[in-house]
Amino acid sequence: MQIILAAPRGFCAGVNMAIDSLNLAIERFGVPIYVYHEIVHNQYVVSTFRDKGAVFVDSLMEVPTGSTVLFSAHGVSPEIRRIARERKLFAIDATCPLVTKVHLEAIKYAKGGYTIILIGHDGHDEVLGTMGEAPEAIILVEDREDVDHLNFTPDTKLAYLTQTTLSVDDANRIIARLRERFPWIESPPKEDICYATQNRQEAVKLLASQADIVVVLGSQNSSNSQRLRELGRESGKDAYLIDGAQDIDPAWFRGDETVLITAGASAPESVVQETIDWLVNRYGATMHERVIRQEEVHFPLPKSLRSETPA
Repeated sequence: MQIILAAPRGFCAGVNMAIDSLNLAIERFGVPIYVYHEIVHNQYVVSTFRDKGAVFVDSLMEVPTGSTVLFSAHGVSPEIRRIARERKLFAIDATCPLVTKVHLEAIKYAKGGYTIILIGHDGHDEVLGTMGEAPEAIILVEDREDVDHLNFTPDTKLAYLTQTTLSVDDANRIIARLRERFPWIESPPKEDICYATQNRQEAVKLLASQADIVVVLGSQNSSNSQRLRELGRESGKDAYLIDGAQDIDPAWFRGDETVLITAGASAPESVVQETIDWLVNRYGATMHERVIRQEEVHFPLPKSLRSETPA
């Protein structure tokens, strides 16, 4: 068995920042630290922090008045921020700056009188936060069929935004349909799909042809990890999305395949290495890493954590 280890893979700058923020908050303020929604969409990461004393909640009403709460990397709506102030919570905002960029674009377009077409997945934490910035102005579409149900006249000011973790190819197909139906539609000067999502997808596209099987480390509720599995399957390969080595089914392998391994942007490197070790120990696999692109992006900690005392 041969293992091709894709790079880049795993944690992106936004996830690193969010995880560092929660670790520092626990160290500085003690536990419990409340986290609104999962810090990132990865079961291993969430379980690790739960063991450290983090409490994950889906409603701020579950957070005692005056407590510390951390907003996840996916961002929150203005309504959630309002509730946090009302309950006198000390809020640490670990929203990924690339998600914040989309929020600011939504605010700008809404103030300009635009109807905003948001390309994304219904119910995703990031989409909920973005739509909360201008709910009266935003329409969510998930595919080209949704676009076909829209009706606007040329005097309607239109703009589109995208969720940051989409499939680049899927988003481009939807954008092409939007432009076909509404040629005057506007877009941000720089695309919204984040650099890490694009880089990990590019690596799978380029390397899947050299493999028999694609294994993606990531959780089922991770949008960008699901897209990597889909790309593997679109390449005509068997592709699997797993949280870790414990999810591997030996029936997937004969023992003489070439296996491409990658990881979504919220999957830790430790689960990648455990998966490699499992294949090495069982099949005597040999591994080589293929670096498609270098990443040197770094995001600063939230302002509330950059000083020794709460802001």
